[in-house]
Amino acid sequence: MPDRLTVDLGVETGPFHGGASGTLYGLYGDGVPSRAVVEGMYVRTVTTKAQDGIQHPGADALEILPSFVAAGGQDVYVYLPDHYRGFPYEWPGATGEERLAGFLEVVRRQVEHVLTLGAYRSHVVYVPFNEPEGNMFGEGEWSYDRTSWRTDPRHYFAAWQQAYHLIKGLDPRARIAGPNTSILYPEVRDFLQFAKAQDVLPDVITWHELSSPAEVRTNVAKYRELERELGIGPLPVNLNEYAHNYHVSVPGQMVQWISAIEESKVDADLAYWNIAGNLNDSAVEAGKGNGQWWLFNAYGQLTGNTVRVTAPHPNVQYTLQGLAALDRVKRQARLLFGGAGGAADIVFEGVDPDLFGTAVHLRLQEIPWTGQVGVCAQPSRLRDEELPVVDGRVTLSVSDLDAMSAYQVILAPGGNGAPIAPPPAAGTRRTYEAEDATYTGGGYSRNGPEGSPADVDRFATSGGYHVGGLRTGSDGVLAFDVEAPRDGTYEIRVFANSYNQAELVREHGPTNVFLRVDGEDPRELLLPLGYKWAVWGHTDTRVELAAGSHRVTLAARDPELGVTKGDAVVDKLDLVRCDDDATALYEAEYAALGAGAAVSYAHRGASGPGAAVLPRGGTVTFWVHADEDGEASVTVDVLGPGEGLLSVNGEDVGRVERGAVPLFLTGGVNKLTITGSSERMVVDRLRVGPSRGLLPSAAYPAEEGLVTGTAKVTGYSYATGGKAVDGIGGGLGNALTLTVPAARAGRHALTLRYANGEQAPATHYNPDPVCRHADVSVNGAAPHRVLFPTTFHFNNFWNLSVPVTLEPGANTITLTADELPNFDGATHNPHGQRSAHAPVIDQVTVTRLF
Repeated sequence: MPDRLTVDLGVETGPFHGGASGTLYGLYGDGVPSRAVVEGMYVRTVTTKAQDGIQHPGADALEILPSFVAAGGQDVYVYLPDHYRGFPYEWPGATGEERLAGFLEVVRRQVEHVLTLGAYRSHVVYVPFNEPEGNMFGEGEWSYDRTSWRTDPRHYFAAWQQAYHLIKGLDPRARIAGPNTSILYPEVRDFLQFAKAQDVLPDVITWHELSSPAEVRTNVAKYRELERELGIGPLPVNLNEYAHNYHVSVPGQMVQWISAIEESKVDADLAYWNIAGNLNDSAVEAGKGNGQWWLFNAYGQLTGNTVRVTAPHPNVQYTLQGLAALDRVKRQARLLFGGAGGAADIVFEGVDPDLFGTAVHLRLQEIPWTGQVGVCAQPSRLRDEELPVVDGRVTLSVSDLDAMSAYQVILAPGGNGAPIAPPPAAGTRRTYEAEDATYTGGGYSRNGPEGSPADVDRFATSGGYHVGGLRTGSDGVLAFDVEAPRDGTYEIRVFANSYNQAELVREHGPTNVFLRVDGEDPRELLLPLGYKWAVWGHTDTRVELAAGSHRVTLAARDPELGVTKGDAVVDKLDLVRCDDDATALYEAEYAALGAGAAVSYAHRGASGPGAAVLPRGGTVTFWVHADEDGEASVTVDVLGPGEGLLSVNGEDVGRVERGAVPLFLTGGVNKLTITGSSERMVVDRLRVGPSRGLLPSAAYPAEEGLVTGTAKVTGYSYATGGKAVDGIGGGLGNALTLTVPAARAGRHALTLRYANGEQAPATHYNPDPVCRHADVSVNGAAPHRVLFPTTFHFNNFWNLSVPVTLEPGANTITLTADELPNFDGATHNPHGQRSAHAPVIDQVTVTRLF
């Protein structure tokens, strides 16, 4: 019998909260990740290091604060002990008293910094101690007196009281969070009792859930009972570190955590196991999302009230779980589910005929796992169909569920839209595990098992195993026997990894391998780099296949193309059917609405079940994926008269045109917003198609620019033309200047192809890559500072686009950099965590934005 997951739309469980979309060290600085990526993940809270802290590079609390608030963020939780290095924290002093006195001065400076920030200070929450039982008030070398506060709490309680009074004395409106223990220990009761008696209760209660979704529900309920028993609260709760390494990046795992957190109506921040600035393995490069990002994007767009969901195995991890919300105003219900493979029956009960009618329009989407550093496009549409409502019930039977994927169901009233579109052939995916493929030649290794429920510290890996052997000097060939269900174009996605610090990878950067299909059509692929082994991304290539069986080979040698340099492991190969029409469709009735915009189902012939009706000033926002930086053909389908304005990633494009218009989209996530400018505008959908070559665009090699000071042209094998400019920065005189023409004045995209392999020494399990920056000046104007995330190697080039205003004729673009000071403007980081240099620049492409 298939599993049965029941959604009771008749039992509402409270307003949608959205608290699971928090992040620990997920933001490095303004632009890493991009504003669209942060906003589209609906990040509610951020926990990060104290300003100018030296625990890790970047992520300084007061530097990320303004852009985070601008992206819709609520609160920044400041880990005050992360001013120090090490974990346990290496706070200086010969005695506990000396160490605490020095730390309180750190706290004082931090509050004084915040007091200069005006209205932003209301978004700051201070966390005086982090996991005190294992750090400052534990038993280790760096503790106060080598006595755990759980055994003798006097010193911890006194320190808490001192820190509390210091912060509140400087800023009576300040909010303080604690006790921030690694779990909800029984001794937290004593802490609360003390804090109540001394009038030093935290404003927000925090602890970590590096446990399971089941313990989230159990422990939040246990804490709420403590509040009732002690006569305090109810206080806000933030589980400011949650989930394990095995879980993050995997939609099918994370939907289980999200359901427990949302059901508990608390805030929570994803744990920081890897690198800063990628939203805990949700963001790729600066502006792209992986599968986990798209899950949080879907989660953040839930509206209305949550409803009761009964799982087949309630509150049991690694089983089918879900969360759902009903928006009575929109007349929509949405369900996110996942966590188990195979078949399931999804049953909606309490389907109100006054909201939905006698039939519902049902859309089913899949949000796949694409690896920690693997880009994901928008969720794929598996079904669009109308189903009858029988005795208040609608049943959806699904099969072939992938345990690593999450799924979304959207219910809306049926009967009014255009004819139902059949399930697309495009997006059909078949997976072939590397450990099941045929390997010939030397050097073979079958590696694993990787992450599993029994080993949550390791990385998620398809099938649990992966294959090595394709490396420098190898003659290995890995052969996959695949099946094409029909003639057509297919995308081959090779899920692979090269550890950027591995001996054979450090010299050349990305590992190159050679792909053939049935022994023909050779092509070279560069496999993804990662910050550790078994950090998965994917490299894609398109092929034409006839229906039937084919052999796809990955080889370390090719008689026509050369040999492999590097060292790679391969996880799996996905064969994905491509659509003949490359146009992506985004329905307005499913998009994010604001400022009085509403959904209407009264428009027969609409492309889906309904449309968005915008009053003057009303908005509909689409989160749109683009494969790469460059022109796209965008069409806003409008029903009837009505006018509106369009913006793309915060850039005002102008009025909404009837018909396709060329727009520059950044590779990855883009925010497209339509704002009504007439009394009424009805938006049916957005269509995003390939470029038609209408936006003027030209590329300028960096080596042809003017270099000054230490900047110089250097050979890089994977740079365009084999050369790029290094040595920019370390002083403002060390610069690159390019002269670029513009046919007319206006906004343009400056797409910089760059590489950044800088990494600071780390103190523990987190690799510490450093974001470099460049100050970009146009025609001598004041520079605009741009952050560049790590590309994991100086011979691995990515694109990052920056909007600029150009004048008609020749324009000068100058890039330079110097080390940025601390908040005081005078002191500097002593551990090389603020780079003085710009990245290596390969080329600059200039394209009109619209």
